[in-house]
Amino acid sequence: MEYNNFSSSRCIWVNGPVIVGAGPSGLAVGACLKEQGVPFVILEKDDCIASFWHKLTYNSLKLHLPKKFCQLPILPLPESYPKYLSKTQFIEYLECYARHFDINPRFNECVLSAKYDQVCSLWRVKAVTLSGSKFEYICRWLVVATGENAERVVPDIEGLREFGGEVLHTCDYKSGEKFHGKKVLVVGCGNSGMEISLDLCKYDAQPSIVCRSSVHVLPRDIFGISTLELAIFMVQWLPLWLVNKILLFFTWFILGNTEKYGLERPLVGPLQLQNTRRKHLVLDTGAIEKIRSGKIKVIPGINKLSCGIAELVTGEKLEIDSIILATGYTSNVPYWLQETELFSKSGFPKAKFPDSWKLGKSGLYAAGFTKKGLTGASADAIKIAQDIGKVFKEETKRKRPAAAHRRCISQF
Repeated sequence: MEYNNFSSSRCIWVNGPVIVGAGPSGLAVGACLKEQGVPFVILEKDDCIASFWHKLTYNSLKLHLPKKFCQLPILPLPESYPKYLSKTQFIEYLECYARHFDINPRFNECVLSAKYDQVCSLWRVKAVTLSGSKFEYICRWLVVATGENAERVVPDIEGLREFGGEVLHTCDYKSGEKFHGKKVLVVGCGNSGMEISLDLCKYDAQPSIVCRSSVHVLPRDIFGISTLELAIFMVQWLPLWLVNKILLFFTWFILGNTEKYGLERPLVGPLQLQNTRRKHLVLDTGAIEKIRSGKIKVIPGINKLSCGIAELVTGEKLEIDSIILATGYTSNVPYWLQETELFSKSGFPKAKFPDSWKLGKSGLYAAGFTKKGLTGASADAIKIAQDIGKVFKEETKRKRPAAAHRRCISQF
């Protein structure tokens, strides 16, 4: 919808920031703003908090990182939770988090556009509900918290429409139960591709995973210690190149030479690859053992598809019943944020971590675009709330010498 084609809308002044997205990043910003005494409005296009976790993740999903790296600011995860949280446990934590801080997003309101008005130095955020009601929010600050995983990525594979069998993206995959005995092609060898292939094995499916390019697969734990936790500790004392070599040595000791199974390793070290190319580490939770035993077959890239057949780049033809696209997600920011100087076309801030949380001087902020998971999102939330809180408190003191109740929004 064009920015100017928005007649008959209700105009709402927000006495604080508008936060777009009620996922972990948006909730974290909201909680930190509560601590600062700053009112806010969260707009969420779906009907629940953390809709990605509720609706677009598979049943067997477990967080790859220890729980201390997965908790949001101020309210830690319960001690009773295990080291690695299940999907259900993480959702329960997020719901408890929202209740604890009395965070009440405006659900089913999809942001169509957000534009900075240079004349009045305010943000104009236009949204529409499922029923078609239109709202325009006007605010000093805008927090982009829609996350890195907002829109599915579907690769352009020749013959995909002519394949004939079932084709799913990971966002539609729940379990391998209905794939019992079927030959399933999993496109993508990241964490999701590996875990879905492993889940398919539990239901006696025959998965083949496409590994088109080189990939670093590391054990989730090294002698009982989280690989990520060990890496973070070592980089405080050792140069990055040496930490990479140590991690790869332990990986070879635990997982063996994965290259002989078709998983070629990049020339660049795993941590360097994560820092420079924003690629998440692939942490093994059992898939390598299935690959080693032959229950998961690793294949090179696909040349084209036809009816029930995948022709590989090697010329080999593979019979398959179903395809699961574990090809990831991307940001949806370019679809609605009318700002091109601070956000790239890919929907990520042009500024690099740790400076990607505040974008320019127009009151634009970004939370959770660091490629550092929930740890990065939490760090962003704390900085954003402190920065907005400082200005808000100073202006409130000047305008209102006596304490008074503040309304978050007013309508006109």
